Amino acid sequence: MVYLENHTYEIESHEHISFYLLVVVMELTQIATHSLLYPNWRNLKLCPKKDCWNHKQRSGNGNSFNLKKMKSFVIREKDGGRGGGNGSSSSSSSNTEVIETVVIEKPKLPIFQVFEGNPMPFGATAKDGGVNFAVHSSGAVSATLCLISLSDLQENRVTKKIHLDPLLNKTGDVWHAFLKGDFENMLYGYMFDGKFSPEEGHCYDSSRILLDPYAKAVVSRGEFGALGPEENCWPQMAGMVPASSDEFDWEGDLPLMNPQRDLVIYEMHVRGFTRHDSSRSNFPGTYLGVVEKLDHLKELGVNCIELMPFQEYNELEYFSYNSVLGNYKLNFWGYSTINYFSPMLRYSSAGIRNCGQDAINEVKILVREAHKRGIEVLMDVVFNHTAEGNEKGPTLSFRGVDNSVYYMLAPKGEYYNYSGCGNTFNCNHPVVRQFIVDCLRYWVEEMHVDGFRFDLAAILTRSSSLWDAVNVYGNSIEGDSLTTGTPLGSPPLIDMISNDPILRRVKLIAEAWDTGGLYQVGMFPHWGIWSEWNGKYRDIVRQFIKGTDGFSGAFAECLCGSPNLYQGGRKPWNSINFVCAHDGFTLADLVTYNNKHNLANGEDNNDGETHNNSWNCGQEGEFASLSVKRLRKRQMRNFFLCLMVSQGVPMIYMGDEYGHTKGGNNNTYCHDNYINYFRWDKKEESSNDFFRFCCLMTKFRQECESLGLDDFPTADRLQWHGHSPGVPDWSETSRFVAFSLIDSVKGEIYLAFNTSHLPVTVSLPERPGYRWEPLVDTSKPAPFDFLSDDVPEKATAITQFSHFLDANMYPMLSYSSIILLLTPEEDID
Repeated sequence: MVYLENHTYEIESHEHISFYLLVVVMELTQIATHSLLYPNWRNLKLCPKKDCWNHKQRSGNGNSFNLKKMKSFVIREKDGGRGGGNGSSSSSSSNTEVIETVVIEKPKLPIFQVFEGNPMPFGATAKDGGVNFAVHSSGAVSATLCLISLSDLQENRVTKKIHLDPLLNKTGDVWHAFLKGDFENMLYGYMFDGKFSPEEGHCYDSSRILLDPYAKAVVSRGEFGALGPEENCWPQMAGMVPASSDEFDWEGDLPLMNPQRDLVIYEMHVRGFTRHDSSRSNFPGTYLGVVEKLDHLKELGVNCIELMPFQEYNELEYFSYNSVLGNYKLNFWGYSTINYFSPMLRYSSAGIRNCGQDAINEVKILVREAHKRGIEVLMDVVFNHTAEGNEKGPTLSFRGVDNSVYYMLAPKGEYYNYSGCGNTFNCNHPVVRQFIVDCLRYWVEEMHVDGFRFDLAAILTRSSSLWDAVNVYGNSIEGDSLTTGTPLGSPPLIDMISNDPILRRVKLIAEAWDTGGLYQVGMFPHWGIWSEWNGKYRDIVRQFIKGTDGFSGAFAECLCGSPNLYQGGRKPWNSINFVCAHDGFTLADLVTYNNKHNLANGEDNNDGETHNNSWNCGQEGEFASLSVKRLRKRQMRNFFLCLMVSQGVPMIYMGDEYGHTKGGNNNTYCHDNYINYFRWDKKEESSNDFFRFCCLMTKFRQECESLGLDDFPTADRLQWHGHSPGVPDWSETSRFVAFSLIDSVKGEIYLAFNTSHLPVTVSLPERPGYRWEPLVDTSKPAPFDFLSDDVPEKATAITQFSHFLDANMYPMLSYSSIILLLTPEEDID
């Protein structure tokens, strides 16, 4: 018998239910009667001796009900009962009216059979009718495998805890178990117990549910930018439990294996590419949205896309109100990885559907469809640090699993910060370097990607914390005094990747510097197969094109593939040439702004690079005179032409093909808006102007055998010129560079760059029986900037220069560049 307010209820029960179910039934009863109030239900308390629940204010009859055996119960109201009646009633009692009958089944926890399992492979692996779980944690004294249903994840509940027996479920430092059962819509994580002593490098906390570093999909929120339950920016995350039935139809897809010398790379952001309304995408901001626009890249002449980070990260990491724009700051770029095996689920149209498997399949669709168009897919990977940050950051995975293994620590447990982001991944630790290799192989073998660009790759060459030669090489080295973070000549991680039978066959590109001052452009340990983002190319080309004295010789080196950097067995294609990238000014802003304009970031313009080597062509900002705007278009053409005629591998930044502007903001990491979105409406406006020029230049590069050489050009093929043929000017004040290049397809090509503020008339090399004809002149408006065969007035345009060409000369305006082709005189009308 239980008394609630001035009503008496009788409960018939016969098996255990938990108390919260009783409360639910009482609430249902309230809804059914519309008149019952029972605030005193909260006064029910557990009798510690009887292990039963009693009402605090029962009327001395001592009646109580035992919930340990309750499975179902009937609630009945006694007529006129007040404060607490006496005696008991049966279901047939005349003074009892049945108000509600509710049968509650005890929640059925999923049943799993638990076996010893295997310590390899790491992660969750579906096999033999079950799933094997294995995770490395060297300092944990206990481990619990947490199985979590999708519904329980939203409520921060664990569906099933499986405590691992260290005698049966541990081999060395690896905890493992093999489970059989129903894993549908089931996720998993781990709890580890052990020493919590950050000053000794240990951060074990048995209250935290941690992600498995090897999880193949991470489930939390399903929509980009949406807050979690109770507006939580860091809601509980869990890994996908794989199923053996998860299959994907690759339709016979095989690696393209395009020679690297033939690549034209396009750096792009998955969400930013199609998120703008003008994309008219069916799946805006997603992997499938990119698929819808692959033909644009094909038209541009791109045969390789480099996707900015799309491994699982938290875009809400910087979530805060931005009073400047009246919106919220997000981590848009994604350089803050949570899990390296999982694709970013919120870049998919599927979100968390099917526990992330559908999102994985969308990435596979993107890779497959790109390959069908002859386009390779590279991943920008961030193995230099993780989203856990410094000691004040969240504990999500690596810190709680094995802090001293995964992070580079100082003697008192502080985090080394060569990344500038709070921590440094301990890349050359034996466990960590194997983790990185396993991850890269997964993306190549399972996801079919074609290669990787390594963010702040200089960190990958630094010695691990607790370094000793025995740990790395198997024996001590006399005089070895390497300390944590010391750059290594033969880093074990780079050695492993470079000699891996799978990874050495894919594209490997290093951003060969870090924020700790280690700059390795031209010196990155390469094993003959690594390429580098050539930051020196960017800086030199910017300086020369804008007319800075003293760079003519260095500019010539850039045109040849930077042989001054990549000698000693390396090739031109070891240089990834770029003028603009995600970090810094866009191409349009490079010629529009002298100074950064980052106020929109809400940091008082204190963030971002101050030294940009840019030139606004005479006026700051987009609102400028017509003559300034014309000069800016010339400069954009000059930069793009330089990129396409340089030996090495050209890389274009997303949006530069139509002149995307970020308003002079050179650090747009936090903007999920029009600043970072590809503007398809602007691209259409540019289709007959700059976009056309870019398409024709990439096509020209691919047609020329001499512009993608497998080795550095020599005097047998290349000849340097000045204002007069064969007389180059390498003086400090020279702003003119010209050369001719023998090409087996085009015959011979003449290229010249005049970056002076003065026009010049150049004398062309004498070629008896031939005459030079103009193809490209960046000083001309479209379509005469590139005289392709479809230009209606091409012949007339050439005729206008006939008196110069007859004299073997060509006039060049200031800040312009040209390409001339050698044509037999009998072919000229």
